[in-house]
Amino acid sequence: MRDLPRQLSVEQLAELFEGRTRFIELLAEREDPLEAAPEVIGELDEADKLGALNAHPAIGAGGLSARSAAEQGAEAEPAVAAELARLNEVYEARFGFRFVVFVNRRPKAEILDVLRERLERPREEELETSLSELVAIARDRWQRG
Repeated sequence: MRDLPRQLSVEQLAELFEGRTRFIELLAEREDPLEAAPEVIGELDEADKLGALNAHPAIGAGGLSARSAAEQGAEAEPAVAAELARLNEVYEARFGFRFVVFVNRRPKAEILDVLRERLERPREEELETSLSELVAIARDRWQRG
């Protein structure tokens, strides 16, 4: 496990967060960017928050980065994959941003339960949770190398 870094480049942060967004550019200016991430999120307007979330790949989607594919694990049963795709669409239609969850090597069937539960939340609570999950993913990625 690696300690959290004192400084990371835009490119390193873009890899950890799955894309170069305004959020990444602001983080790259900070010392301890992964530690500062919640504070930086608080400084973003809604469009930049949504941009950070929507840069992340949808769970169960094809064409994932090697890192995302490894984190999400093996392909799910066809019924689980179909339900995951359906619920991802429902989620994005309801909230207006991508469902982001720190999979933490859990099976996709378990993520379905998380997705169903989070669909019941108010939008503001879900936006906050999704951004927190995004940061948790990046921290885990950094620490695992």
